[in-house]
Amino acid sequence: MDLGLKGKTAIVAAASKGLGFEIAKALAEEGVKVSICARNESELVKARETIVKATGGEVLAVKCDLTIQEDIKNLVDKTVETHGDVNILVNNSGGPPSGFFTELSLEEWVKAVKLNLMSAVTLTKYVLPYMIKNHWGRIINSTSFSVKQPIEELILSNSIRLAVVGFAKTLANEVGKYNITVNNVCPGYFKTDRVIQLAKSKADKLNTTIENIFKGWESQIPLGRLGNPREYAELIVFLASERASYITGATIQIDGGIIKSSL
Repeated sequence: MDLGLKGKTAIVAAASKGLGFEIAKALAEEGVKVSICARNESELVKARETIVKATGGEVLAVKCDLTIQEDIKNLVDKTVETHGDVNILVNNSGGPPSGFFTELSLEEWVKAVKLNLMSAVTLTKYVLPYMIKNHWGRIINSTSFSVKQPIEELILSNSIRLAVVGFAKTLANEVGKYNITVNNVCPGYFKTDRVIQLAKSKADKLNTTIENIFKGWESQIPLGRLGNPREYAELIVFLASERASYITGATIQIDGGIIKSSL
């Protein structure tokens, strides 16, 4: 299937590793010019070199702290300067700390809002004029299955990622007339550093092993395994493509079946 993506330009946030990296790589394979960002410059440069070597694509790496507005503006400006445009935005960011409500400070709530909500709002604010001008755009927010089924000890993620869903649904209604789609994707448990960190935190509290935590999660997943980040990336690429032109305002789970609700 021709996805109609060759020559488009994408920004993939937090793409030095994990799901973000796989998304950027998969887009580059489709001929998309990609800009990636992260706070750790050495990891970012390594990610860029890996993607370029694997795909031969055009990849721009920009150091960026997603909680700083000036950094986000610089990322968008450099993307337009280098690639000429912005057609696709993948709002992705690391997850906030785990913990029960009584364990988390107000400062941690503010940081989580900046990282997981305001980064998406700010990036969207800066790229939207280019999409409106082109009368074409794809905005995809990487959230969590916690927006449909809260996860124990993840009250920050459970709360703030739902705000992203509300933002996206409303924005989809506003920008549909410009042929811009806005969707959310909700990953379940994938084999990433973030999931390993969550497993370690849970294992420490329960005085058990990470392997036992993984087995517990897998027992809840109908497919019986954690996801491969490539599987997640391929869904994002489809939603970014011309083939997904009639999908907007959707919140789509990719979780191996762990969410038990019908909707």
